Amino acid sequence: MTDLKKLLETPMNGLKKPSWLGKLQDISDETGFFEPLGKRHFASFADISETLIVTFESIQGIQALSEAAQPMGWEVAREHSWSHLALISDGDTWFRDQAVYDFFDHLIDDGFFDEFDRIVFYGAGPCGYAAAAFSVAAPGATVLAVQPQATLDPRVTEWDDRFIEQRRTCFTDRYGFAPEMIDAADQTFVFYDPYEDLDAMHAALFTRPNVTKLRMPNMGDALQTELLTMDLLFTVLSQAGQGTFSAAAFANLYRARRNNASYLRGLLARLDVQDRPWLATMLCRNVLGRMHAPRIRRRLEALEKAAAEGKITIPAQ
Repeated sequence: MTDLKKLLETPMNGLKKPSWLGKLQDISDETGFFEPLGKRHFASFADISETLIVTFESIQGIQALSEAAQPMGWEVAREHSWSHLALISDGDTWFRDQAVYDFFDHLIDDGFFDEFDRIVFYGAGPCGYAAAAFSVAAPGATVLAVQPQATLDPRVTEWDDRFIEQRRTCFTDRYGFAPEMIDAADQTFVFYDPYEDLDAMHAALFTRPNVTKLRMPNMGDALQTELLTMDLLFTVLSQAGQGTFSAAAFANLYRARRNNASYLRGLLARLDVQDRPWLATMLCRNVLGRMHAPRIRRRLEALEKAAAEGKITIPAQ
C-alpha cells in the first residue's frame, strides 16, 4: 500500500497534454487501471482500500487547480489510504458520452462498487452534474455536488443561457436528469450561492428528501476555487469519506469565509447595492481590524468622506 501511495505523490506539472496523459496512464496501470473512454474521456483507478472517492474532473481544471497537476482525489487517497476513481474529461463535456455510460454499465455488471464499504462521488459545475448523474451506479453513496447543473435539456432549463452550445447534447437518455439519478444515494449535498440566480435555479431542481442544500451566499460563481482557497474542500471530502460530514459540520468549517477576500468583497458589494452604508462601514472596520485589505480600506475611506460631506450617516468611530 505504501508504494501505491508514493505513486500518487508523483508530480505531473509542466507536461503537455499527451505527456500528462501518458504519465497518468503509467501511474494508473501500477495502482489499478487506466481506461480511455472514447475521444474525450478517461478513467483512472487507484485500488488502495474499502473506501472509494469518485471524482469527476477535467484536464484543464486539474492543471489549473493543482500545483502538481494531479487529480483532486489523490491527496485524499494518500492521506487516508482510500481508493480513488477519477473520471476525466478533455474540456467541459458533462460526460455525455456513450463510452462513459458503457463504462459505468460494466462497473455495475462486474460488481465493482459492491467491493467498497463507503463511496463518495464529487464534482463541481459540469462535473458536479456528472457526479450526481452517475452516482446511481452506486446506491447508498454520498454525493457532493458543487454548483451542479440538473440538466441542459432546453425543455427543462431554457432559462440557462450560459451553455447554449450544449443545447444539442442529449440529456434525456441514460444517466440523464441528475436530480432523478440521486434518488438511490444515501445523502446528497448541493453547494451553491443563492445570489447566483442560475445556480440557485438548478439547485432548486435537486430538491429531494435525501438532499441537503448548503448555501454559500456572496461567494460568487467559482465555489470550488473558493473552497480550495479556504482549505476546506479536502476536509469536506475527508469528512464525507469518514461518514461525518453534515450541514452542521459544514457550518463550522465555513466560518473560514470571515477571512476570505472574495466573500468579504461580495458581502460589501451586496451592502452597497442595498444602499446600507451603516452596515458597510461596520463591515469595513471589522475587516480592517483583523487583516490587510486595501480594497476594503479604500471603500471605508470613501464612506467616511461621504459621511463628512453629509451625504450618508455612518457609525462614529
